[in-house]
Amino acid sequence: MQTIRGREQRTALILLLPALLMLLFVFGYPIARAFWLSLFTQNLATKLQPVFSGFDNYARMAGDGRFWQSFWTTSIFTTVTVFLELILGMGVALILNRRFFGRGVVRTIAILPWALPTALIGLAWTWIFNDQFGVVNDILRRLHLIQADINWLGEPTLAMIAVIVADIWKTTPFISILLLASLQSISSDLYEAHAIDGATPWQSFRQITLPLLIPQILIATLFRFAQAFGVFDLIAVMTGGGPGGATEVVSLYIYSTIMRYLDFGYGAALVVSTFMLLIFMVAIALFFLNKSRK
Repeated sequence: MQTIRGREQRTALILLLPALLMLLFVFGYPIARAFWLSLFTQNLATKLQPVFSGFDNYARMAGDGRFWQSFWTTSIFTTVTVFLELILGMGVALILNRRFFGRGVVRTIAILPWALPTALIGLAWTWIFNDQFGVVNDILRRLHLIQADINWLGEPTLAMIAVIVADIWKTTPFISILLLASLQSISSDLYEAHAIDGATPWQSFRQITLPLLIPQILIATLFRFAQAFGVFDLIAVMTGGGPGGATEVVSLYIYSTIMRYLDFGYGAALVVSTFMLLIFMVAIALFFLNKSRK
């Protein structure tokens, strides 16, 4: 038995080896290259020539207030969007899981926001929140809720709310799709037996649906956390990180450091540090995911 099992394991490893090598090349080499570059100072002061500086770039990052501000902004954006998307995605998935006329058409329409390019979505929401021609201000004026136009993308707090709303509209369908697939795998016999015992729909959701969906919820949270933490194009199109850096996330700061200021060594240090922090958070999520499965 051990010989057969060992042979099967070796065969599986041989079959997986090409894919593992491809992943190592695609993901491992860029990270290793970025780490190596982060040990050098390479900017306009050195005439773009790499000068070995050890961990000076990481020490500089520790005292970089702009980086920590962008990290805080990214954390707020990620936390709020993922939390609200989970709630809304769950609601949409529960609705789409029910039988009603035209369910297939509704499911197709519900997935459209996620299927559209993010840059296009950002441009559309920029016009929606435009202070002079935007739909939001027009609706608020018609409802007599405002007297003067609101500059949604020109005020720090309102700009953050605007990009959060746009991201929620864009990616909530992704959460609902993942949860809908899990809902369809739950046997209806469980709900029927629970109803016979006198359980209400809320009790069925709390005692059957939610416990069985916890692994899928954690997976969806993991995917969305990684995506939201690395958001770039949506905010770049809508606000460009403004006003006054109020919506500048880590990815935008790294982009400015490398492409605008040509500080390649420090930009590489920012990339490596952000990547390692993201890996640490993902590892925590995987720990809780494995724990929930057990």
